[in-house]
Amino acid sequence: MAIDLWKRAPDRCPLAVAHRGGAALAAENSISAFKAAAAAGADAIETDVRLTWDSVPVCVHDSDLYRLCNDPRAVSDLDLATLRSLLPSVMTLGEALAASDPLGILLDIKLSHEEPIAQIIAEVAQLGAMRRALIGLRSISLIGAARRLSNDIAILAFLEDPVCAGAAHAAGADWFRLWQGSATAALSDAVREAGMRVAVMVGQPRSIALPEYPPFPVGHVDQHGLERILAIAPDAILLDDPRMMTRRTTSA
Repeated sequence: MAIDLWKRAPDRCPLAVAHRGGAALAAENSISAFKAAAAAGADAIETDVRLTWDSVPVCVHDSDLYRLCNDPRAVSDLDLATLRSLLPSVMTLGEALAASDPLGILLDIKLSHEEPIAQIIAEVAQLGAMRRALIGLRSISLIGAARRLSNDIAILAFLEDPVCAGAAHAAGADWFRLWQGSATAALSDAVREAGMRVAVMVGQPRSIALPEYPPFPVGHVDQHGLERILAIAPDAILLDDPRMMTRRTTSA
């Protein structure tokens, strides 16, 4: 098992984090993707967490199923059995924690209330994954709530404005996410000066590309873009195809 992957100095820097389980390798957020990411040499796996109607944490990125299986219903409106009939590859949080072992796992929690955050942290602890888990949260208030719930869980701030880095760290965040288009040396240094490590998410955060961002969807990057990210020496990079990093490390 990885020991305190997100809180100690990594053996390899930056960490290669397979976005949506390694979506370039197999169906996103599936056990097949997790296995392929591990075989590709990823250090950690990123997956998304939502709640079903019957309060089961599941690994689905979108709020509804339209893109994945042409069903417009929301994940939160379906019970687990119905969700599985529509999306057979869907994993529960428990299954994702088991499938990712011994790699690190980043849980992008797509929820905005404290109660399910407590449920997720409790399950991570119960399944013995606390020392290899990192939870991603999207508000200062949720970061603070998670830190009050546990001093042991590692927290990544998924905040849009790097100006919030100091407040995120004060609330309890250990990591801060920068998008590729804003991943400059100056902002990276500012995050570190605030007391956190830097994770860079590759690709475009919007469906319509902004001129300052690379013309690739989220999770995708070309070799030139990857080299520019590596130049600022982040602590982790999230990308759909971890082989772009692991092959580079092997050949170096």
